[in-house]
Amino acid sequence: MKSFFEDGVYDELVSRLNNLNEDISANWGKMDTGQMLYHCQMPLNIILEKKDYGVKPNWLINLLFKKSMYSNKPWRKNLPTAKGFAITDTKDFKTEKHAISELLNELNSQRSRNDWQPHPAFGKLTKDQWGKMQYKHLDHHFRQFGV
Repeated sequence: MKSFFEDGVYDELVSRLNNLNEDISANWGKMDTGQMLYHCQMPLNIILEKKDYGVKPNWLINLLFKKSMYSNKPWRKNLPTAKGFAITDTKDFKTEKHAISELLNELNSQRSRNDWQPHPAFGKLTKDQWGKMQYKHLDHHFRQFGV
């Protein structure tokens, strides 16, 4: 699995983001593109230490899900969304596209950083694990909308 911090990955993700428009329908799931872009900002806000969304450690989630966050296997379609991360209210596509673009740019500007804080639910992660988790989440949702 690619890591956000690898050369070329930021450019790939920005290109895929730029291929999104508000009229694209999801291949699976319930979110529209605006909701998906808002949802995808949440893990970026966590790594950038902007918000923690009240995420707490959970031994069962750690046991069942942590390794899949940064493994080499893509996530399957229709995985359940973590409590508090499901987006059901209307989101403006253009606003959310701009917001996620800013977060991706900020994370990319910190790609040489090695001292990332522990994840609020999964605990200590290496830079590579953080990078794979960020890429994997974005890749999952970009595939959801065919980009």
